[in-house]
Amino acid sequence: MKKVLITPRSYGKHNKEALVKKLHDNGIHAVFNPYGSIMNEAQMIEQIKDADGVILGVDVMNANVLSQANRLKVISKYGVGIDNIDCEYAKSRNIAVTTTVGANAGAVADYAMTLLCAVARRVVEIDHGCHHNDWTKKEALDIFGKKIGVIGLGAIGKGVVKRAKGFDMEVYGFDIYQDEAYINENHIKFTDIDTIIKECDFISLHLPLNNETRHILHKNNLKYAKRNLIIINTARGGLIDEGCLYHLLKENKIYGAGLDVFEQEPPEDAKLLGLPNVIVGSHTAASTEGATIKMSEMATDNIIAQLNKI
Repeated sequence: MKKVLITPRSYGKHNKEALVKKLHDNGIHAVFNPYGSIMNEAQMIEQIKDADGVILGVDVMNANVLSQANRLKVISKYGVGIDNIDCEYAKSRNIAVTTTVGANAGAVADYAMTLLCAVARRVVEIDHGCHHNDWTKKEALDIFGKKIGVIGLGAIGKGVVKRAKGFDMEVYGFDIYQDEAYINENHIKFTDIDTIIKECDFISLHLPLNNETRHILHKNNLKYAKRNLIIINTARGGLIDEGCLYHLLKENKIYGAGLDVFEQEPPEDAKLLGLPNVIVGSHTAASTEGATIKMSEMATDNIIAQLNKI
């Protein structure tokens, strides 16, 4: 039987028995992450050295790991972000890379809007105060009818646009690729990053992380932001210069941020986590029952399809 390493801890949480049976029926023996946490490079090398495929979470999959996985033929990403995979090296080794496009789009879009509302209305701060007998009223920001910039108009970004329409928001958009039909149909003001920063009350990030998008929000463009700007990031931490963001938030030059992702997770430098105008998450936007089931099923189907070609 072929061996497949499965690293995400939430894989098959609601349907593991059926998925393991499906893999077995297709000649695949499933081996699960034994550590109960994201695997580091040394752990990945040890676990993947004799694997034919891997269903991969956010664990490291660089050239060093891949170079020691002599039997590996397929990387089935549990999600859509592939910045933890050295795709060029994988291609040079004829290792297929697949993703679960669309499986978690609704869950992440929901969470982005949840963060937006929570930061704007200071929900966590007010809740914490009430639990400690502070019942003073805290003025917050309006949401309905405001301007939102959606940076990245893939499946998740489109989901945020749809939800923002429910708040009667004026939507500005940016993407590396311009889908004219979608933009026109949804009355999106397609523009550049600088204009979004200058004009919008909210920014929600939904781009992949690569050399073009790393630190797409930085000190030279964020200096033009409105004082009431709220930044939401449920994509990848590296899209924002975190040092710059920290100083803007600490000095109240922007209103707040909702961050489900960081450049390093958990962050080594916890300064952002200590600010009262930041709500943080543990890269959990996709962690709903429905999204977990869909991602597990799609990642399983992807690896079976690829291994069956061999």
